[in-house]
Amino acid sequence: MPLRTAEEYLEGLRDGRTVYFRGELVPDILAHPDLCVGAEHTAIDYRLAEEPEHRELFTALCPETGERISRYFLTPRNTDDLLKRREMIETSTREGGGVVLLIKEIGTDAIFAMTLVARQIDARYGTNYLERIKTYHAACRDRDASLAVAQTDVKGDRSLLPSQQTHPDYYVRIVEHRPDGIVVCGAKAHTTGTAFVDDVIVLPTRAISGEDKDYAVAFSIPVNTPGVKLIASPFGFTGHSQYHHPVSSRHHLVETLTIFDNVFVPNDRVFMAGEWEFAGVLANTFVEFHRFTAVSYKPPLLDLLIGAASLIAVYNGIEKASHVRDKATRLITYVETVRALTRAAAMDCHVIDGIAVPDTMTTNIAKHYFANHYHEAVRDVQDIAGGLVVTGPSEADWHNPETRDDLDRYLGGRKGIPTMDRMKAINLIRDLTASDFGGYHELLAIHAEGSLEAQKITIFRGYDLVRCINLAKKAAGIEGGV
Repeated sequence: MPLRTAEEYLEGLRDGRTVYFRGELVPDILAHPDLCVGAEHTAIDYRLAEEPEHRELFTALCPETGERISRYFLTPRNTDDLLKRREMIETSTREGGGVVLLIKEIGTDAIFAMTLVARQIDARYGTNYLERIKTYHAACRDRDASLAVAQTDVKGDRSLLPSQQTHPDYYVRIVEHRPDGIVVCGAKAHTTGTAFVDDVIVLPTRAISGEDKDYAVAFSIPVNTPGVKLIASPFGFTGHSQYHHPVSSRHHLVETLTIFDNVFVPNDRVFMAGEWEFAGVLANTFVEFHRFTAVSYKPPLLDLLIGAASLIAVYNGIEKASHVRDKATRLITYVETVRALTRAAAMDCHVIDGIAVPDTMTTNIAKHYFANHYHEAVRDVQDIAGGLVVTGPSEADWHNPETRDDLDRYLGGRKGIPTMDRMKAINLIRDLTASDFGGYHELLAIHAEGSLEAQKITIFRGYDLVRCINLAKKAAGIEGGV
């Protein structure tokens, strides 16, 4: 059965995985008051594939089997495939209240990257990683798997190499080679959605040297594998009231510190084991795909910010004010620039071994532009909304007959607009920009899918400065090229 229902997906999470939340072991994440919200959010991916209006976008006929599968598992071969992938990610994020799902997008990003790099490793070392990855890819496709990716090591002292750290497990490493597989130890941080997926794919986080070859490791294992422990972050959501938290009470991500304590990985799940020259290559190749995913899921959140700012401007009676129009124009320019750059990255893709890779330069410019301007967008939305975003009354005050009439009388806005509607719009802005959830998004803008500095380095290294210098020399009448 290549396609699972949302209910089958959720039931599959009851598999004995080890998850801790706020200091307690969680025996059943579907019964947990906070984690169940994240699980239901990620289940949107499976629900969209079932809905008639979305089925054609989110599913496709498999070229190998002829069965209908999740489109995420189709290897992109050209611009059209990348544009459909972008549309899927943007649509699912919009359906998720501006919060990305990230249970198939990121995993298939990793599969595509490993496929490209495995071919190179096999050519040098005579390994059979490519065949393993192809088999694994087909298995994920046929069981409609959900996937997380653990790439960022906890790193310890960042001025030191992995083997120079206070203890050797600040980076995930191979501690034992066996005839039937490897044993790994270490931890990965910022692993999104790990509590809500079938498998976690582990990738190297950086380039390394031969002395650190045990840290050159890539593999995939079921999340309930013995020795895997997930410590879930409590940040990014603060309550269940739909009045105070209209988005985050229904949609949020959960990150984990993902610990590997002498975890055995069978050979068919090992995709790199000591080939240190390719650790950096794999890390960077994954980023080429994943930053395209990143800039594909940003616009729905920005559209929501624009809508919330425009709505409260109407409710406050200031929608025609020049400064409001100026801010709205700036917000529109912001989101449409990100959207256009994402499309351009697909249009200018390059095909390697039959896989379409989004244009690296354009993708990184899009990601940097988004991250560099997000806090300005938040400022503009908050400026339009006003101080009630953080000084308004609580839900309990609306239910208290001694204060309800006062709130209705004094917190109204434009004539004809119910006071409660105005407060709901204000609370939406608070949830998006001035709550734990809002702060989560602000930090995510800076650090998710790589920091601002990481994108700047990629942009600078990828640009042909010699061409520009030669152009300048020619214009200045200086002989000879660089």
